[in-house]
Amino acid sequence: MNTESNNPLQPGIMSNSLIQALIDNYRQNHLNVINTALGIEDAYSIWFDLPKLKNFIAKIEEEAAKVNPDTSAEDLGIRFYYASYPKGENWDIMASHPVPQEYAEKHTLVLIPTIKKISENGSAYDSDFNTLQADEENKVFGLSAAQKAAYRSSDDDETVGENSGTLIPPAPPMGTSY
Repeated sequence: MNTESNNPLQPGIMSNSLIQALIDNYRQNHLNVINTALGIEDAYSIWFDLPKLKNFIAKIEEEAAKVNPDTSAEDLGIRFYYASYPKGENWDIMASHPVPQEYAEKHTLVLIPTIKKISENGSAYDSDFNTLQADEENKVFGLSAAQKAAYRSSDDDETVGENSGTLIPPAPPMGTSY
């Protein structure tokens, strides 16, 4: 019997050997190609402290409740987008989101809230949503006219998202197991 896979009956539990195999696969294939092609030592992990993640989750729940008070925790999620920081010469785009310039060109993650929606054919799917703007995107929540009027609209391009983790490298790998 193969016990090397993630057990769907025990969420959050994976075997060490599966974790190591997946990480080795990434490092031997993707990371190696990236480092060679770009001529950099790219990040291979990102660390977020638990309070930051808990605060991010609380912010998603708070903002989703403003859009639709009937939104349940089961309707919400987080999508992790692979991303990369700009080159050093383009670092000025990071002015509103200060991170060390030594992160230039390295991998990162951008975390975006999702909400469960139902398609026209009745199947459920998880959709990115911008909780800080009451716009066409958010009309799918079935808001009443009063809720829409009460919900704050934003003219800028802000959304709930998270990116400020610690990249390894450039941070030292002390404490990493994989």
